[in-house]
Order: sequence, then structure tokens, then C-alpha cells
Amino acid sequence: MTENTVITVAGEQPYDVIVGRGILPLIGDALPESARKVLIVHPPTLAAQAADLRETLSRSHGAARQVLLAEIPDAEQGKRVEVAAFCWQVMGQADFTRTDAVVGFGGGAVTDLAGFVAATWLRGVALVQVPTTVLGMVDAAVGGKTGINTAEGKNLVGAFWPPRAVICDLDLLDSLSENERVAGFAEVVKAGFIWYPEILDLIEADPVAVVDPHSDAFRRCIELAIDMKARVVGEDLREAGLREVLNYGHTLGHAIEHAERYRWRHGAAISVGMLFAAELSRLAGRLSDAAAQRHRDILELLGLPTSYRVGAWNQLLATMQRDKKTRGSMLRFIVLDDIGKPTVLQAPDESLLFAAYQEVGQ
Repeated sequence: MTENTVITVAGEQPYDVIVGRGILPLIGDALPESARKVLIVHPPTLAAQAADLRETLSRSHGAARQVLLAEIPDAEQGKRVEVAAFCWQVMGQADFTRTDAVVGFGGGAVTDLAGFVAATWLRGVALVQVPTTVLGMVDAAVGGKTGINTAEGKNLVGAFWPPRAVICDLDLLDSLSENERVAGFAEVVKAGFIWYPEILDLIEADPVAVVDPHSDAFRRCIELAIDMKARVVGEDLREAGLREVLNYGHTLGHAIEHAERYRWRHGAAISVGMLFAAELSRLAGRLSDAAAQRHRDILELLGLPTSYRVGAWNQLLATMQRDKKTRGSMLRFIVLDDIGKPTVLQAPDESLLFAAYQEVGQ
């Protein structure tokens, strides 16, 4: 039996990310002993598994613990203030106190919403994240960022709230379609571009194996991506500096998600966003032609999109100017000086942005 991997996220409130198979029982150990009530936030597709988890957590603490379920809409539809209010209502009616806890059980949107609910109920209760998708494991559930969307944009309302633990049970990925795994893998690719080039080497060596959840290459990529994020957020929880590098590809990517009313998968939008950022880096004289081309080649090897509607530029630019990564009226982009060497490009000329977009527009 393969041993579990434990990756510690440092900071004022350190916690462990545990990667393994068959490790859902560890959730009970991660919850505070004082938690007499636990809310499991989950999507409809995981209703049966959430019910099983409720039984497990109830038995682990005896009759003294009450475990409730809050089923929320899937994907970005769950990240709305009305959904958060529903969860608050459940907790209020059950008399949740500051010693109780929330479990986020689902993909990235679920863990974002569950984290926001935990951060805001009584100004903060214990949180354990149990991501069930690739995206959730390598990105959304790790780092303490929580949030909901508004009509104006994605994640504009949120809070920083580190969990007590993140349980990444790879068995949960077996039921995902290949398309879902590949879309989530965009965030893994991002980790390769900005931090661990080994990920890119593994993809180029065998693009089929890296998205097979039972392969050694897949697990290695997942663990490298988690380790990258743990290192970054452990040093910079509130995005005062280093954490900005995690936004590589996200400024345009979030604008595409907004334009598509979140019908595009996050990873698909970020894929286009990363190629845009690479072309912006190249046109700004920072990144070589070969490194920019490597972006396109790797994304296409995985079957991730590399283009978006050329006529959408004005709409996308307006959305980017409202993005939470903007400072004052100045747009900021994470670009690359080389693979594994991210930096900030502040207030680039709009003509440069437009030229970079022509490289991904179709």
C-alpha cells in the first residue's frame, strides 16, 4: 500500500495537506474535538458520498456530534451570496457555535463557498477541506482563499481563512471523466510554468500517463503542484507579494469565465489565459519564442484550449480592468522572464495587450 504524502503549509496557522488513497477517515481526526456540530457542504453529484461521510463522522464522535448536510448547486452556480445565505440559515437553525466546524466536500467551487461560509459564520469556525477534483486538490482547497462571485466578476467577495487540514483522497478522482481531469490539470501545468519545470517534462514524456489518476506520473504532478502552492502561500497568505505569481494566466482567464457566464470550465479558461500571458511576456521582450511556443505545445498535447473569440477583446479588457488583481486603475499581469521565473508586468500599454490577444484570438 502506497504511503500517504504530507505537505505542510506554513504560516500563522499551519496545516497539513494529506495526499493518498482511502484516507477519508482522516477527516474525523482533523476536526476539532470540540466540534459538536459539523456542516458538510457538497454538490448534488456527491449526495450519496456525503451521506456516507455524515454517517462516518457521526459514528466517530458518538451521539454527541450532529452532522448536517448542505447540498448546493454545482460549479460556479454554487458560488453566490444566496447559496452562502442558505448555509448560514442551516447553521443558525442548528445553533452552530464558534467551536463547531464546516467540511467542504466537492470541487473548487464547493471548497471556495464552504471556506467563505466557515470564515464568516460567527467571524470564523473550523474548516476541513476535502477536494474531489484535480482543480480542488492542487488549487482551490489549498491556501486559505475563500470567495463568492458577483454580477461584476469572479471572487470579488471573499476572505482569507486557512483550513485545519486538506484531505486529498485520490480515490475520489477515479469517477471523474478524462475531460474533467484534463481541465483541472491546467492548474498543474501552471505550476510547471511558474515553479516546477519537472511537471512540463513529465507531460512531454507521456501526456496520457500524466492524466491517468493511477499512474506514478499523475501523482507526482499533483504533489509537485500542491507543494508549489504550499510554499508560496506559506510565505504570503494575503497576496502581499509572492502569492501574486499564482495568478499566472488568471487575469484573462477570469475575464473569459465571466464572458461565458461560467459555462467554460475554469481550467479551460486559464489555459487560454496562460498562452496569452506567455505571448504578452514574449512581446514585452521577456520570454523567448521557444518558451512561448512550449506553452502552446504542452497545452495542445493535453487537449486544452489555446484560443478564444477575437471579437471579444473589448469586453474582456473591460472585465480585466475590474479584476481584483488591478491596483488603482493599473492592470497587473504575471509574466515570465523564463520557464520557472515569474515576475510582474504593471500597466502594460493597451496596444501590447491587444497584440498579445491576437495570438490567441480566433
